[in-house]
Amino acid sequence: MSPRHLLLAVLVAAIWGFNFVVLKVGLDEFPPILFSALRFLAAAVPAIFFVGRPSVPWRWIISVGLVLGVAKFSFLFIGLKAGMPSGLSSLVLQSQVIFTTVFAAIVLRERPKPVQITGIALAVAGIGVIAWDYGLSSPLLGFALIIAAAACWGVSNVLMRYARPADTLRFMVWVSAVAVLPLFALSALTEDMSALGRLDWSGAAAVGYVAWISTLLGFGIWGFLLRQYESSVVAPFSLLVPVFGMLSAWAFLGEDLSWLQAAAGGLVLAGLAIPLLLGRRAARTAVLPGPLVPAGR
Repeated sequence: MSPRHLLLAVLVAAIWGFNFVVLKVGLDEFPPILFSALRFLAAAVPAIFFVGRPSVPWRWIISVGLVLGVAKFSFLFIGLKAGMPSGLSSLVLQSQVIFTTVFAAIVLRERPKPVQITGIALAVAGIGVIAWDYGLSSPLLGFALIIAAAACWGVSNVLMRYARPADTLRFMVWVSAVAVLPLFALSALTEDMSALGRLDWSGAAAVGYVAWISTLLGFGIWGFLLRQYESSVVAPFSLLVPVFGMLSAWAFLGEDLSWLQAAAGGLVLAGLAIPLLLGRRAARTAVLPGPLVPAGR
């Protein structure tokens, strides 16, 4: 992976790590599905009127919109609301690396190289140490919902590899638009939507961050990287998200960061460094040779 793409991957991890601090603010203001609906509404409007028509078949936009926009974020937000701590959620969600690698191997026939497997194993060990230090004190339902969100994220990574949009920003705007109506419908059926009448600056700021920074910018860059490299090369960078998440929680929410957690974060970084250093040549040649599906269909 080139230095510029490496920095982009780390930037996305930092954006998504801090996002869990912002989610805590937003979920104090809104019910979870309503918050998700507002997120995607802000991401889609007014951008959808300026980016032009999507450049990929509608089936990929609708599929990613439902799997990523509706399913993944509904599971994540409801899981957080059900009692899962923000830091632990940022950690458990990264099990999407395993789902992505497995789904890509089955569907895309991408076989992770031994050096990548070694790096992922070391990084997962670091995450396991952090999980052990935190302790699974949250409700089982919340934990299961975060795992479900991770599985949906893995599916959406594979779908984006199939879609390979030429303009990832445009793609994410239309994906956001697909998610809006189903989320508002689910919220109207299951939640109290009166929070819309009590919108204040903190709620608006939370919606703005998760819509424009986390969704459009974050997933735009992530989709770009997935077009350039195999999923097993890009996905491990998401293991940095809980590192940034815990640092953000320590800096902005006053949560303690133990020496054990810091050491485990070092394991995660080491797990990322192994395939980047030892498998550098393989990573540089991991660009897709051509479209996986005919364009325009």
